[in-house]
Amino acid sequence: MPGYVKRRARPAPGSIPAALDMFRAEVRFYREIAPVAGVRVPACYQASETGDGTVLVLEDLSAWSEGADPVAAAGVLAGLHARWEGQAAVRWPWLRRAGAAADLIEDLFGQVWPHLAARGDLTGPVEALGARLVGRVAAAEHQTGHAGPVTLVHGDASLLNMRTGPGGELALLDWEDVSAAPGVLDLAWLLVSSVDPARWDEVIAAYGPAGRIAEVLPAVITQGLLSLADTPPGSAEAVAWVGRLEAAAKRLRP
Repeated sequence: MPGYVKRRARPAPGSIPAALDMFRAEVRFYREIAPVAGVRVPACYQASETGDGTVLVLEDLSAWSEGADPVAAAGVLAGLHARWEGQAAVRWPWLRRAGAAADLIEDLFGQVWPHLAARGDLTGPVEALGARLVGRVAAAEHQTGHAGPVTLVHGDASLLNMRTGPGGELALLDWEDVSAAPGVLDLAWLLVSSVDPARWDEVIAAYGPAGRIAEVLPAVITQGLLSLADTPPGSAEAVAWVGRLEAAAKRLRP
């Protein structure tokens, strides 16, 4: 049976993927949630655990266009969140909650930040915000759980994890970070990871009420800074990350 095969080895003990049980969570997503999620995801032909890790055999969507229009993406996320508000954590109690692995993320940021700050390609506002986050990352991660009603969230809703079909249908890929958390967390990561700041207001309007987005931005900015650290200093990708991070910093409450 043709398809896209995704294999994951068992994560190293003590690692963030292990603490979040990311790979088994995606297997459980395809077994239990995908059939009723209400959004387009790759069809799943096999979702299994082995002695060495996990195996997924999924519908191959490589012929679809990479990414999506961010306004359309916001609408799809809003529909997902509305469908499962107040239900996801009850129906699937194994879903991770906001703040999971917060201490490990705190430690990782503490290791990465000195090198990132020394690169020389951060703007003043981004550097200042990163410095303020040192020692406060775990608190920021836990704060995300109070930013609205808990629902089913994708957890990594960047445009890199979306595909658009020939008829405009949008599919969400890569559900390793599936969680039970406030939906605005997905919206914030969509913006910070993928959307030109000139379009943020348009995308937020397409999503709907997002008045508590500032409460999740510190945690989302932390993840954005960690992603920036993986890019070559001064590259076009790095410049885009810095621009989006600066836009996020401006939206934080004083």
